[in-house]
Amino acid sequence: MAQQFIVATGRRKTSVARVRLRPGKGDIVVNGKKYEDYFVRPVLRLVVNQALEAVGMEGKFDIIANCDGGGHGGQAGALRHGISRALIEFDPELRGTLKKGGFLTRDARSKERKKYGLRGARRGTQFSKR
Repeated sequence: MAQQFIVATGRRKTSVARVRLRPGKGDIVVNGKKYEDYFVRPVLRLVVNQALEAVGMEGKFDIIANCDGGGHGGQAGALRHGISRALIEFDPELRGTLKKGGFLTRDARSKERKKYGLRGARRGTQFSKR
């Protein structure tokens, strides 16, 4: 018999996280590594666990995720978004709690592109009087 997964996708900046959730003992694997080894900074591990803690389900699911694109911060945000979406598929009753915590909103903030003639997205060159 095949293992039953709940599949969801989370996004943040240029990162995409494909998340598979199944009942288990709380193991989180990201790109083939334990998430403690993948997300070295404690703040990023906190971000990943936020959705599970909000609904009181930490340690009840095994999570297997593939993260792609962006940096570690964006990937952690994408993983949180994906876990939140997967939890709703598991139990639609959790939607209110996750929505109130802001975990279902795809964070649209991303880097503004550089414009020609400028040094960055908005900064121009320094004015020279002489």
